[in-house]
Amino acid sequence: MPSSRSLTPNLAGATAKDVLGLAASMNVRFMRLQFTDILGVNKNVEIPASQFAKALAGDMMFDGSSIEGFVRVEESDMLLSPDLSTFTVFPWTDPESRVCRVICDINRPDGTPFPGDPRGMLKRQLARAAAMGFSMNAGMEAEFFMFKRGPDGEATTRTHDVGSYFDLAPVDLGEDARRAIVDTLERMGFEVEAAHHEVAHGQHEIDFRYADALTTADNIATFRFVVKYVAQQFGLFASFMPKPIFGQNGSGMHTHQSLFRGDENAFYDPTAEWQLSKTALHYIGGLLKHARGYCAITNPLVNSYKRLVPGFEAPVNVAWSMRNRSPMLRIPERRASGTRVEHRVPDPSANPYLALAVMLAAGLDGIEQQADWREPVNENIWEMSHREKRRLRIDDLPHDLNEACDELERNPVIRDALGEHVTEHFLAAKRQEWRHYISQVSRWEIDEYLAKY
Repeated sequence: MPSSRSLTPNLAGATAKDVLGLAASMNVRFMRLQFTDILGVNKNVEIPASQFAKALAGDMMFDGSSIEGFVRVEESDMLLSPDLSTFTVFPWTDPESRVCRVICDINRPDGTPFPGDPRGMLKRQLARAAAMGFSMNAGMEAEFFMFKRGPDGEATTRTHDVGSYFDLAPVDLGEDARRAIVDTLERMGFEVEAAHHEVAHGQHEIDFRYADALTTADNIATFRFVVKYVAQQFGLFASFMPKPIFGQNGSGMHTHQSLFRGDENAFYDPTAEWQLSKTALHYIGGLLKHARGYCAITNPLVNSYKRLVPGFEAPVNVAWSMRNRSPMLRIPERRASGTRVEHRVPDPSANPYLALAVMLAAGLDGIEQQADWREPVNENIWEMSHREKRRLRIDDLPHDLNEACDELERNPVIRDALGEHVTEHFLAAKRQEWRHYISQVSRWEIDEYLAKY
């Protein structure tokens, strides 16, 4: 259960009247109507109390033409449709004039869902799963760095510590900031399970309890905002960039996922090999089959592929295992209700709604098509020869963003899950990002070539 100090009550089934009454009783003066663009960047429209009733009725319009990947100027009007269960108060605001947040779906002016809304896209895949008799639970572990700021407040990559995995203060100088992040999250209704220093200098992880997939995606969107805000109060800069420092481990967003039929974990079969049901094995087969196709979504930056290299604990191979962490999928030892797949490829720059949507789509396709799950690979893939990997049918993940975009473009299952609108706009943005990147002259090129040629 959330902390007893939480400012977020359980609002499942709440009406607009309930939320308005709660906002008045808590002295809420401003409301942020939050959503994400296609690239996963948080957006919001802030309104005063006089507009709460209009907003909660779904009558608040905004200009979608200014949001990345939404619509053209001539079709710009969009409606914000608040999910009342996501109402929460920001704990750092003045108790006499509080600010709250409500997460919204995006609709067209006629009230129909906007096909470019990432949250709506995840809801469509969850509806597809429901039609097959499944619900999805997920947990995402988003690692992040905290860095010092420069003399003018600018972001730097100078770390505040030289700590490593599970270190304590005084080596880990971010401990106070991390504790404050946990406190803030708990007051916003999160059930935080653990917080610790990660492997790289200045790198951290805060784990909160798994939930249904939509709640988990909402939580990640909120989590990234809270981490950045609290770090700023400590004079630090938080970043979810996957690989900010050469030679150090990058940040992942390991995604635990399972399907349930009612209260029963559909991945668990106590009589089967590995105690994994055929549903679980075909789901794994779908994730393996489409991994190269959805990698551009789960790892959407040029920088993402500088994390996916051998030697830094990040997976680079399309395979699965029970305990080995070198493949992209791992099956944690817990069984029964805790049976799940841990996907180790995604990184925290991904749009959590799109990432969960494409992984679920791949898994469901695997179930429908009875995809081959191959055999688990329990040896260290990083030490295998190319011939050994070929024998075990172990593919490589895409090596860069351009290759990942090519794979997405040719994968009909993932394109269909995203829909034409998101596929078109996402690929256009990422192709432009790649072109801009390859036109740059880097410090490495100067050092390697300037005097030699």
